Amino acid sequence: MGEIKVMIVDDSAVVRKHLGDLLTAGGLTVVGAAADPLFAMQRMKVNWPDVVVLDVEMPRMDGLTFLKQLMAERPTPVVMCSTLTEKGGQTTMQALAAGAVSFITKPKIGLKGFLEDDSNGIVSAVRAAAKANMSALRRAMPVPPKPGAPRAPFVSSPQEAMAETTDRVIAIGISTGGVQTIEAVLTRLPRTVPGMVVVQHMPPNFTASLAARLKGLCGLDVLEAKDGDRVINGRVLFAPGGRHMRLKRSGAQYVVEVFDGPLVNHHRPNADVLFKSVAQCAGPNAIGVVMTGMGDDGARGLREMFNAGARTAAQDEASCVVYGMPKEAVKHGGVQQVVTLEDMPGWLMAAARATVTPA
Repeated sequence: MGEIKVMIVDDSAVVRKHLGDLLTAGGLTVVGAAADPLFAMQRMKVNWPDVVVLDVEMPRMDGLTFLKQLMAERPTPVVMCSTLTEKGGQTTMQALAAGAVSFITKPKIGLKGFLEDDSNGIVSAVRAAAKANMSALRRAMPVPPKPGAPRAPFVSSPQEAMAETTDRVIAIGISTGGVQTIEAVLTRLPRTVPGMVVVQHMPPNFTASLAARLKGLCGLDVLEAKDGDRVINGRVLFAPGGRHMRLKRSGAQYVVEVFDGPLVNHHRPNADVLFKSVAQCAGPNAIGVVMTGMGDDGARGLREMFNAGARTAAQDEASCVVYGMPKEAVKHGGVQQVVTLEDMPGWLMAAARATVTPA
């Protein structure tokens, strides 16, 4: 694509300077840097950016409030900045749910060195955000229920859950735009859905906040996975940020192994690591899906699942915030069906009910 214009909104002069230098060196055009959202909006009206890099805690107006106003008035790709703290993780989850495309994790110690390191992923995150399909992102954001409104009738209450071992396992790989997208899927699934294992590209401290948020929104048991957790009907296990996860068989049960290891294709957790283990352990009993995200993680692993007899799908381009991972999965030949975000919950349940055909 052509020139990418970026606005930096951060109350730290150090961040504004070094982040601006980093983005400029990466071939991006910094059209402005402001200490708070009110100053930023004045400058943005003169030269509207393609991407906004937005801090969370700032004077006069916090980043979350500004983001919500921006999404309501003129939707623009936003990359959030947040420190690696529990509070930061919770706030970032709220920001991603409100329409932010992705986020940058700022360390509390060694910030200057981090911002000067061109391998920190910031430039690629901004480039990916510039390609984001904002219409798809807005459609993926679930409409909040009115106060006192009952849950959708096809979602059972948590009290009705039974801890049953399932022969089916659903494995999902997802990245940029994933918070809104996975929420749109999980909130429309019943408690009878097979156990799910999910890799969402996130660093430590964020997946726990994501799981807690999703658990409060849907009738499923959504958890950040721990080593040895069972995969059972109605449970969704997210790979912890900064650690890999793979599926193992323990007798008649499926369990997950959470482990440390090097980055695989620039990611930890990595969807290919998960998918390849699912292909080996579950074979034709598995269902694999690659959804919105940048890059090609999951494409090779999904192909292995397909070869092992699993049912596989990729999210369609029109509903993806970033059509990278699904596109690569299709290219690698591991996708049986391309499915819209709206149709994904129904497709998963239909795949779960289908007769298993040995590979």
